[in-house]
Amino acid sequence: MKPLKIALTKGRLEKSAAELFRRMNLDLSALENKGRRLILPVPPYEAVLAKAPDVITYVEHAACDIGIVGKDTIAEAAGSGGYYEMLDLGFGKCDFALAAKRDADFYAGYNVKRIATKYPNVARGFFAGKGMDVQIIKIEGSVELAPLLNLSDAIVDIVETGATLRENGLEVIEKIMPVSARVIVNMAGFKMRRNEIEEFLTEIEKAKAETI
Repeated sequence: MKPLKIALTKGRLEKSAAELFRRMNLDLSALENKGRRLILPVPPYEAVLAKAPDVITYVEHAACDIGIVGKDTIAEAAGSGGYYEMLDLGFGKCDFALAAKRDADFYAGYNVKRIATKYPNVARGFFAGKGMDVQIIKIEGSVELAPLLNLSDAIVDIVETGATLRENGLEVIEKIMPVSARVIVNMAGFKMRRNEIEEFLTEIEKAKAETI
């Protein structure tokens, strides 16, 4: 039988996942010397390196059996199906937050607020829950620029330490949801290869417990 394919989000989550794999006594030699390769043996598994949104796509469409991806990406992809969210790995912690210029009274007045964000679905869902009508402005780069240039009244973004906000005269108004790395699995694959996938989940959860 083919090895389970595990899609890893490139960057910090990849490195943290590799540390868990090390604690699972997996052979990381190929992952540590990957060069430009994107599919690598991590016996008895295969690791697939991808950008965060693509991890969900590969798992959703059964190109990969398992994925390790941030809750931010899962939340923004809300509405897509084909996978289960199985486990919180506890690393990559940060928060979705609403932020605006320091001392700004964001909720004052009745005008439609303009919200700049890289995460329009998360922002839209947050304000819908408050019954607020807002204008969402999609930003790809440094979203902190938008209120400084008076393009928006506030931003919805990932906040870890808040240092970037403070250095640009912004502050958190409200935290929206916590974010951390999660394990997702393909729905159909879970039914067909349940024992193998559950064994992987058990082992990675043990490795997680060792880091606490």
